[in-house]
Amino acid sequence: MKRLVILVISIFLFQELLAQEGNYAEVNGVKLYYEIQGEGEPLVLLHGNTMTIDMWKPWLDDLSKSNKVITVDLRGHGKSTNPTDIISHREHALDIYGLLEELEIEKFSAMGFSSGGMTLINMATMQTNRIQSLVLIGAAPYFTEETREYMQKLTYEYVTVNNKDWMEYMRNFQPGGEKQIRRLLKVYTDGASNYNDMNFTPPYLSTISCSTLIINGDQDIICPMEIPMVLHESIPNSNLWIIPKFGHSIPQFGTELGDLFLSTITNFMAGG
Repeated sequence: MKRLVILVISIFLFQELLAQEGNYAEVNGVKLYYEIQGEGEPLVLLHGNTMTIDMWKPWLDDLSKSNKVITVDLRGHGKSTNPTDIISHREHALDIYGLLEELEIEKFSAMGFSSGGMTLINMATMQTNRIQSLVLIGAAPYFTEETREYMQKLTYEYVTVNNKDWMEYMRNFQPGGEKQIRRLLKVYTDGASNYNDMNFTPPYLSTISCSTLIINGDQDIICPMEIPMVLHESIPNSNLWIIPKFGHSIPQFGTELGDLFLSTITNFMAGG
C-alpha cells in the first residue's frame, strides 16, 4: 500500500512538472511563459511594464467563463526570458504573434494595460484582420514630451525612494530579483529618448479595423488626455471611456470601480 501511495504521488508530481513545462513557448529567441484558462473564443490579456500575468487575477475567473483566456508574461517579465535585455513594444508584438502561431490561434480578442496596450496597438496595425475586439487601458500610441520627462526620472534609485509600493510589488512578482527589476525600469529611461518604438500617427491608427474600447484616467501621467483623444479620433470603430480622478494604475480600476469595470468590458466584447 505504501508503495502504491508513493507511486501515485510520483505520477502526480511528474504530471505537474509536465504541465508547468507545457506553459512555455520558445519564440523569437525567448522563452515565453503563458497560462490558459477557460473555453470559448480566445481572449489575450497583456500586462503593463514591470508587471506579470498576476495583474489579471481579479478578473480571470469571470472572463474565463465564456472565453479561452490566454495570459502571457511579456519578454523579460515574470517567468519569461530575454537574453538580449532589449525590450520594445514591436518585439513584444512579434513575440505574441509567435505564441499564437504555436497555439494555432488565428482570430482573437485582446485587452492590454499600458505597455500591454501599446503592444496591442503594434499588433493591430501589423495584421489588421486578426483582432476581433480590442480594449486599450492607459495605452499610448506615442509619448508626449511631458511623459518623456517623467519616464526619464524612473531609475531604480528613484523608484526605491519615491515609490516603495511599486518596488515592493516588483520584488514580490519578478523572480529575477534586483537585476530583473533594474532591467525593467531601464525600459522607461531608455524609452524617454526613443522616438522609434511608439510613434503612431493617425493614418496608421486608422488602419485598426476592429471594434475598440479606449479606457483612460483623466489624471494619467503616462497617457495625458491628449492621448486617448487622439486614439478615439483616429481609430474608426472606437469607444472612449474617460474615468475622473483616475491615474495610471490598474489596481485602481478594480478596487474603486468594482463590478462596473468588469461588466463594461464583458458587455463591450459581447457586442452589448
